[in-house]
Amino acid sequence: MAKGFMTIDGQRVAFDGEKNVLAVIRKAGIEMPTFCYHSDLSTYGACRMCLVEDERGKLDSSCSMEPRDGLSVKTNSMRLLKHRRTILELMLASHDCDCTVCPKSGKCRLQELAQQFGVRRVRFKDTRERHEIDDSSDCVWRDPNKCILCGDCVRVCEEIQGMNILDFVGRGAQMTVAPAFERKLSETHCVGCGQCAAVCTTGAILVNNQIGKAWDAIHDPSKRVVVQIAPAVRVAVGEAFGIPAGENSLDKFVTALKLIGVDEVYDTIFGADFTTVSEAEEFKQRLANGGPFPMFTSCCPAWVKYLEFENPKYLKNISTCKSPMQMFAAILRDQYAAKDAADGRTTFHIAIMPCTAKKMEANRDEFKHDGRPDVDLVLTTREIIDMLRETGIKLGELELESPDLPFGMGSGASMIYGSSGGVAESVVRYCVPDKSKNALREIEFMGLRGDGCIKEATLNLDGQEIRLAVVNGLGNARKLLRDIDEGKAFYHLIEVMTCQGGCVGGGGQPQSLRVTKQERRDGLARADHSAPFKRAERNPVVMQMLEEMGEEKAHRLLHVSYIKE
Repeated sequence: MAKGFMTIDGQRVAFDGEKNVLAVIRKAGIEMPTFCYHSDLSTYGACRMCLVEDERGKLDSSCSMEPRDGLSVKTNSMRLLKHRRTILELMLASHDCDCTVCPKSGKCRLQELAQQFGVRRVRFKDTRERHEIDDSSDCVWRDPNKCILCGDCVRVCEEIQGMNILDFVGRGAQMTVAPAFERKLSETHCVGCGQCAAVCTTGAILVNNQIGKAWDAIHDPSKRVVVQIAPAVRVAVGEAFGIPAGENSLDKFVTALKLIGVDEVYDTIFGADFTTVSEAEEFKQRLANGGPFPMFTSCCPAWVKYLEFENPKYLKNISTCKSPMQMFAAILRDQYAAKDAADGRTTFHIAIMPCTAKKMEANRDEFKHDGRPDVDLVLTTREIIDMLRETGIKLGELELESPDLPFGMGSGASMIYGSSGGVAESVVRYCVPDKSKNALREIEFMGLRGDGCIKEATLNLDGQEIRLAVVNGLGNARKLLRDIDEGKAFYHLIEVMTCQGGCVGGGGQPQSLRVTKQERRDGLARADHSAPFKRAERNPVVMQMLEEMGEEKAHRLLHVSYIKE
C-alpha cells in the first residue's frame, strides 16, 4: 500500500493505504462534498463535486485520484467554490424541487449541499419531460423527476446484488435511471431488497410509505393494534433521536409505541425461537435422510424471491420453515381468534421490520388466510421513525417498558438473527449436543459472524463433518450457486442474507455505512450476551406451545412451500 505525505490546503498530511485522495482529505478534517461516491461501491466520479485543484491549476475528482507522495492540492479555492455552486444550480434546475412535501426533505443530500453552498436561486429552466412515478412495487417507489444521475442505485443493484435491474436510459439531457425498456419495477425481477432506496441521495427512490394505514388502524376503536418488533430495529431506531448506533432502544421504543396508541407490543425474537427450533429439527431430519442439500435458510424474503426468479430448481432446498415474522403472525392469528370473537374487535397486526422486502412477503398468497394477510401491515424502521417524529416524541427521554408477555420473550440466539451468520449460529446452538458455556464460545468464534462475502465453517455433529456457509449479498449468493452447480463446493447448510451485514443493513433501516452496520451488529451481540438464556430450546413458552400444538398443527401453522404445484 502506498505511503507518503500530501499537502492539502497548505497542511502536510500523511497517507497510509487510503484508496483515494478524497479519503486523505477527510482524514485531514475536511469534509468534501460528494453525491456519487459511496465507500462500499466502485468509484464513479460523475458528480464532480469533489474536484480539487493541483499546483498547475488542473481540476480532477479526488474520489478517483490515487494519493502520491508530494502531491499538493487545494480543496476550497474560489474557482472550486464557484464550480460547485454551478453544479448544484444545474442539478436543481433538472430536479423536481417540491422540497416542502418531499419525504426526503431534511435528509436529502442535494438539499443539504445547496444550503451549505448558499445556492439561493436557480438561473436555469427545467426543460425536461416529466416522468410518471412508479408505485407498482410493494417495497419501493421511484420518482425519476427527482433523480440527479449519481448512479448509486445502479451500482448497488449491479455490484452488491448482481441483479442489474436499474441502469441509465437515454442520452444527454434526456438521460434518466430506469429498468430496461423503462418497465415498472413490478414487471422486472426486482426482489424488493430496497438497497437502491438505502443509497439514494435524493427522493428519487423511496420506501413504499404506509404510515397513513398505520394511523388509521391505531385510531380505529374497532381494531386491536398489535405490533411485533424485529431484532435489528432495536439497535437502529434510536439513531434518529441522538442515541448511538448499536444501543438497544427496545424498552424505550415499546414505551413510545404505547404512547402513540398501540395496544400490545411483542418481540419478533419470540417467533425467531420458533424458527430456530423448527429449522434445526428439519435440518436434523435432512441429515438423517441424506438431503436434499444444501438446506437454505428461509428468513430472507428477497432471497426466496431471487430463487423464484433466477434459479427455481433450488426452491426445494429452502427450509420449509416460515420466517420469524410469519411464524409469529401465524401464532398470533391462531391465538387471537377466540379473543377477537369474544370482545368484537379485530386484531390488526403491524410488523416493524428493517427490511423493505418484508412488505412483499406480507402480501404473498402463501401468507393470506380467508383473503386477509397474517401481517396486515409492515412498517420499516424509517417509517416508524417518521411516525414518532410526527408525535413529537423524544425517544431518548422516555422511561423503559418491556414488551408484553407471553410473546415478548426470546433467547440470545434469536437476538443475533439480525446479523449475518446469526440464523446459522442459532441452528448450530440447537443441534450441538454440548450445551456448556465453552461450547457456546466455540460456536461464536467458528467464523459464521462478520461481514465477509462468503464465510465457511465446519462442525462435527455426532461424528459427521457438517459444512456450513454464510453469504452476504445476492451477488455473492449467485457466485456460490455457480460453484455448487459446477461441483466446486458442497455445503449442508447455507444462510443467505440479501443485505450486507444482514438485517442490520436492511433497505428499511436509516442510511448507514459499514462502520454503522458493525456497531449495530455489536449491539445485537451484547443483547445476546446479556440474555437470560442463549438457546431457543430454553424458551419455556415456545417449547410449551409446540408441545400443545402437536406435530400436525405445528406443521400447518409454521411451515410453507414456495414450490408451485
